[in-house]
Amino acid sequence: MKAVITVIGKDQVGIIAAVSAKCAEYDVNILEITQSVLDRYFAMIMIADIDALKSNFSAFSDALSALGKEKGLEIRCMHEDIFDSMHTI
Repeated sequence: MKAVITVIGKDQVGIIAAVSAKCAEYDVNILEITQSVLDRYFAMIMIADIDALKSNFSAFSDALSALGKEKGLEIRCMHEDIFDSMHTI
């Protein structure tokens, strides 16, 4: 299964490193990543493989959200099933 991770906030050093480290901590493999800096604002979308996730999905999502609060960012993690359901007519 996959997850979609989004990160938005003011640009700062180490955003990708921090999010990647949190993924590695939970055995989540990053499959694709795209990021942009517009003026001073950072935006990133990651697709991650969560098949080897070593906790429940909610704990991983909460850990990313807490990381976002610590860094002054908005980090959201959505399970592929939810994402697909939202975009199916």
